[in-house]
Amino acid sequence: MTTLEFSYSLHKMSHALKPFALKLTRDMDDANDLLQDTFVKAYTNKDKFTDGTNLKAWLYTIMKNTFITNYQRMVRRGTFVDATDNLHYINSGSTQIENGAYGEFAMEDIQSAINGLDDVYKLPFMMYFRGFKYHEIAEKLEIPIGTVKNRIHIARKILKEDLYIYKNKN
Repeated sequence: MTTLEFSYSLHKMSHALKPFALKLTRDMDDANDLLQDTFVKAYTNKDKFTDGTNLKAWLYTIMKNTFITNYQRMVRRGTFVDATDNLHYINSGSTQIENGAYGEFAMEDIQSAINGLDDVYKLPFMMYFRGFKYHEIAEKLEIPIGTVKNRIHIARKILKEDLYIYKNKN
């Protein structure tokens, strides 16, 4: 494959690779950078590509490996090794102290949301949460297994709606 044919093939593949880059990075600018890095590595290693093989798969592999390498490099940059006897790895990105209040508020909200459920949904949900299997809940409550699954599903849906403020919290 000539360099011109190779360049044309890479250009055609850019539309297929961009969504994958965006999925990996979750940021448009980082996705464009990853796409560019992938093409630079592909041009640099053009002689390693075997004619007749799957170019798209080769590029996906380069992109995935480039992303992993960049991620590992970023993590290493933000971490230093404490050479004392304890040998702790300490993340040096920023210092943050938490007192657990956020967790307590979240737990209070979760408990309040569960207590707000109708008993018809709360009982099967709590039994499932405690580790009971669907068939055990159905036997204990003397209802069909499909009803148990439906009530647990509805309970989860209600809780998800009630606790939506915690959706993107870490």
